[in-house]
Amino acid sequence: MKTSREKQAVLMMAVCAALWSTAGIFIKLIPWHSMVICGLRSLLSAAVVFLYMKHQKIPIRLTKRSGLASLTLALTFICFVIANKLTTAANAIVLEFTSPIFILIMNALVFHQKIRHADALVVGVTMCGITLFFFDQLGNGSLLGNLLGVFCGFCVACTYVFFGQSGENERMSGILLGLLISGIVGLPFAFWTPMEITAQSVLTILALGIFQLGIPYVLFGLATGDCPPLACNLIGAIEPLLNPIWVFLFNGEKPGTFALIGSVIVIFAVTGWCILQDHTLKREQQS
Repeated sequence: MKTSREKQAVLMMAVCAALWSTAGIFIKLIPWHSMVICGLRSLLSAAVVFLYMKHQKIPIRLTKRSGLASLTLALTFICFVIANKLTTAANAIVLEFTSPIFILIMNALVFHQKIRHADALVVGVTMCGITLFFFDQLGNGSLLGNLLGVFCGFCVACTYVFFGQSGENERMSGILLGLLISGIVGLPFAFWTPMEITAQSVLTILALGIFQLGIPYVLFGLATGDCPPLACNLIGAIEPLLNPIWVFLFNGEKPGTFALIGSVIVIFAVTGWCILQDHTLKREQQS
């Protein structure tokens, strides 16, 4: 039963990452201040998560763990949107995916978990693949945007770790609170900065709030209960791989040779790691 639930969690994380990957192209399409986009996107997503919790009769339960996760999640939302405005979408995503390194460090220093050679190897290979994927673009963008991308990676790692050992009520409550915090922080900027209201901007912010963030975080909340933090994070590498595909479809930009090589490296690394994890779990159950 446990193996089946973990496989379902892996699938949910894969769908979640695919929907997350549309953020860069959509954020670039809205000519609003980054905090306005963050605020409206988060509040729309909070409505989606709240409706799911109400439908599933999930009570709001705030604990120290879910409270900490909500803060790091809110910082993730805010920093990611700002980074996308200050630097390239590719930079923001690839730098956010420094998070597996932070997860391994936190597991070792905070939870005193031994870093297995297989985990360290797959993180290293994945990071090399992602870096190679955006090799031609890493030199572009502002320094502040790139630094925010790295800090976003740290916040993502904290969120995975906090949610990884919490119950469903805690996870969904933490996600809801994180969305509300980032929404409340960002919304006032709508009154202080000019906003050009067009059909494109309205439809795009709705897509961001409902399909790019709201539904994925429902899936994220379900998946993190049965999928280990590092596994969730590595499966999330699908996001930076799909992002250039959306850019190609909407802007006509073709991925280069480095991008194709990087995608093969990451896909093989993550797939191999998941297969290894599955075999390890089966051996533990048999022994």
